[in-house]
Amino acid sequence: MNTRAKRLVLPLGGALLATTLVGASLATSAEAAPDRKSRSLASAKSVKAVAGSWTASKLSAATNYTEGSGASGKFKNSKKASADGSAGLVAPTNNNRSAGRSKNVNLPTTVGRVFFFVDGRPYYCSASAIQSKFKNLVATAGHCVYDTDKNKPVDGFVFIPGYHEAKAPWGIYVGAKMHTHYDFDVFEDYDKDYAFVNVYNGIKRDGRKWVDVGPLSDNVGAQGFAWNQSPGKNVFVFGYPTGPHPDGDKAFTGETMKYCYNKTYEGPAVPQYKVEEHIAIKCTFTPGSSGGPWLLQYSSSKRVGYLNGVVSLALDTDDNQRYDRISSPYFDGETAAIYKYAANLWTGSLR
Repeated sequence: MNTRAKRLVLPLGGALLATTLVGASLATSAEAAPDRKSRSLASAKSVKAVAGSWTASKLSAATNYTEGSGASGKFKNSKKASADGSAGLVAPTNNNRSAGRSKNVNLPTTVGRVFFFVDGRPYYCSASAIQSKFKNLVATAGHCVYDTDKNKPVDGFVFIPGYHEAKAPWGIYVGAKMHTHYDFDVFEDYDKDYAFVNVYNGIKRDGRKWVDVGPLSDNVGAQGFAWNQSPGKNVFVFGYPTGPHPDGDKAFTGETMKYCYNKTYEGPAVPQYKVEEHIAIKCTFTPGSSGGPWLLQYSSSKRVGYLNGVVSLALDTDDNQRYDRISSPYFDGETAAIYKYAANLWTGSLR
């Protein structure tokens, strides 16, 4: 199903089916503009101030962002997640660093938490670095970077790969520009609940000074990207679940990365979030995992695969007050066009 059928107003023009490499020119990718909404997050001059606002106490105080992250009920399955063109892949880049192990699986160095403020309160979601020309791109859920209640981006957005107990082993990466689908930005349609965020070079404290540690993917590698893939494939999903189940039980601390592994299927329709074409897997992740990457062909030895989704909703599908599924928007050609636009943007030098 093409989500334009849901729109109240159809913009002129159409999305360009993305079949080119990441290095494609911006002029080519710009044809996807009717499906893309891009917004600025922070200027280069404000990077140190934004990073400095995230003290250890603020990081520890941040809670999982529950706005639009979970649902309970007896859901009907949707059968509308389908390709809108040829399947495609953009290759990942691995590095030799380790983020530890969990149940004999090497955890990816690309995955971490994004932190942000809403009404002055600190929150977090999960996210991952992905392949881009300038090594500066993060993928997360749309609701983790755009406040649909106020129709504006969240404040103080940063990405900390390899986050663990308020530590930033590879630096703090301040968000420069965000890119979402038009339907999520304008109509709060969770069938397009994904975002690509360009970040500035990472910075770290060296005594009282901030030090530029370089581009994100030079430090942690980058996941590849996949679109128009058929459901029924096994994926690893990584994230930092921490919120309680609907019955109040808190099964995760959120301080360490967790994973699920299962086969995707055409997921439940969730009318309250306008979801008609998600994919889903069986998984007991709770809120906090929002934005975490769904990785096809994940290599434990190389710690990379192909991003083919992000956690959008935690679902209690049998209404027993326990989350038993997570779902993601289906990544189609429109998703790929927005990604490839973002993957070719330079955030500029730090000042």
